[in-house]
Amino acid sequence: MGNDSKNTASFGPSLRIGVLGGGQLGRMMIQSAIDLDARVEVMDASADAPCSNFTQRFVQGDLNDAKAVAAFGRDLDCITIEIEHVSVDGLRTLEQQGVRVIPKPDHLATIQDKGLQKQFFEAHGIPTAPYQLIDDMNNVGAMGFPVVQKMRKGGYDGKGVVILRDEADVDKAFTVPSVLEASIDIDKELSVIIARNSAGETRCFPVVESVFDPVANLVDYLIAPAAITEEQAAEAERIAQLVVEAMNFEGLLAVELFLDTAGRILVNEIAPRTHNSGHHTIEANVTSQFEQHLRTVLDLPLGSTAPVHAVGAMVNIVGTAEAHGTPDYQGIDVALATEGVHPHLYGKSQVKPFRKMGHVTITGSSRQEVLERMMRIREQLAVKGK
Repeated sequence: MGNDSKNTASFGPSLRIGVLGGGQLGRMMIQSAIDLDARVEVMDASADAPCSNFTQRFVQGDLNDAKAVAAFGRDLDCITIEIEHVSVDGLRTLEQQGVRVIPKPDHLATIQDKGLQKQFFEAHGIPTAPYQLIDDMNNVGAMGFPVVQKMRKGGYDGKGVVILRDEADVDKAFTVPSVLEASIDIDKELSVIIARNSAGETRCFPVVESVFDPVANLVDYLIAPAAITEEQAAEAERIAQLVVEAMNFEGLLAVELFLDTAGRILVNEIAPRTHNSGHHTIEANVTSQFEQHLRTVLDLPLGSTAPVHAVGAMVNIVGTAEAHGTPDYQGIDVALATEGVHPHLYGKSQVKPFRKMGHVTITGSSRQEVLERMMRIREQLAVKGK
């Protein structure tokens, strides 16, 4: 580790790790930190965030307030994120004060802006869809139709993205600085989660295939390994490796990819944190994405990403279209009674339509076995309000 960071080589209960964001990703990170006997402290805007009852210090505050972020982290050994929409300036202040910050603030600044992401891909020969940057909706037809418009900042979980199929859809366009992206004929949506530490050591998890719910624009289910050729899997991992090397990235990075109908693999976007497409790794791989993320934060050797089951899948547990109020979970008993099925509930106090309330991991010896189990329990899983 460099001399500009506090030493985390000796870790234990005296080691203090800060996490910006108190959602389900932070909650699962805490579960991995317990195994390392590390103290985790969390900051989130919501007083009843999923992490609030499970962390050794919880601070309610604005993640985009530079002074609040700097104050939260000033006495910590290291600080990381579970959501990328946080104050980069606050993290830069902490880095200057000697706190180890993962991911690096400069990397986070690039990733927070989808326009800068696209320019980075283009500058480093990383395959991605043709694009154009616009400042307002006056130029929304600059690439013709159909076109995908993405807000440069603030989008998350399918929000901040709209498909404009023709001129009649222009009234749906965002009025803020955006990326226009050529529409791709998508065969499959893939992701590669890759970790890289300060020594340049990297480890990829097996390529994941994501199937999306077209109504909620959230992952409906995912399965690993993806049903692609060995050559395509190798290309996906090569691209992920190219991204982290070109950026000199340190931490855990989720690389979202498109496999188009012509067989090309293109980067959609990247996320510098644990990711929905890696939840299955808790049960399905030697090292989970959450432990791997912590290993990069603590600058420890990376863990094996080898699968411990032939196939792993994940289904989100989300609120129904009419759900509001106190969560009422349906079908958890069915999941618990099914071999190879592992429910994870996120402890959110209120359910909303399509809100992620938990997930279920399914493991098995074959793709068919896992899909059959998944389809059977998916019909039972729901979260209503009461």
